[in-house]
Formats: sequence, C-alpha cells, structure tokens
Amino acid sequence: MHGKCLCEAIEYKIEGALGPVYNCHCSKCRRWHAAAFRTRASINKNQFVWLKGADNLTAYKSSDYVTKFFCKTCGSPLISTYDNKPDILGIPLGGIEGIENVEVQAHIFVGSKASWHAITDSVPQYESWPGSEDAVRQTNQ
Repeated sequence: MHGKCLCEAIEYKIEGALGPVYNCHCSKCRRWHAAAFRTRASINKNQFVWLKGADNLTAYKSSDYVTKFFCKTCGSPLISTYDNKPDILGIPLGGIEGIENVEVQAHIFVGSKASWHAITDSVPQYESWPGSEDAVRQTNQ
C-alpha cells in the first residue's frame, strides 16, 4: 500500500496487513480531518517507510500521549504516534491507495460524534477505545 499527501510532496508505503480499522468520532479527529469521523488503522512502526518528503513533515502534540504528523505545505494528515505505544502508528485511511478487503471493526468515541451525523450501519459502537476499562458498547440507532 502507498500513501501520499494532497500536494504529493510526501509519500510513504506500508508493508503487510493493516491492524483494526475504526471510525473515530472524537472531536479531535473530526477537527483534524474536517469530517464527521476519521477512518483509521493501527500498524506496527516497522511496516511503515517514508518514500519522500519526510523533511516536509510537521507535528502537533494533540494530547498527553499523541502526536499528529501532517504535511507542512498542504496540511494533509499523515500519521499519529503514541508515547505510551512507541511501536505503533495510527494511519488515516483516506490518503492510502491499494487497500483491499478491509472492514471497519467499530465506531469509537461515539459519545462525542457530530450532532448532525447519524450512524446508520450495523457496525458496533463504543463510547471510548474498544477493550478499555471505560468502553461501553452502544446500541446502533
């Protein structure tokens, strides 16, 4: 799989399978992507290689443990890193080409979803990260 930013100054490749795919409805993901939610997957850091433009990256620490990386020219969101999980990267799927046979596992952080967006599929919904102590599964509406 290959990905790139909007202006194509930055390109990367991912080798191997993507980890679980989630639609994240938290307010930070919505703002970062200017959309109702962010479709994202986790991968191991060793699956990821910058092909060009890594010097065009800029970063923003969005919370205590998360840093978001994006293109400093066009603003495209590229990866997230996690201080508490240094071997994992979060990848937004919108910029990747060559994804096949991927299914969304869950809608996460649905308690802060956009008020104007209705989730209409049968994918499980969670108030937080699935598997965490405070994860509460919501019934699909």
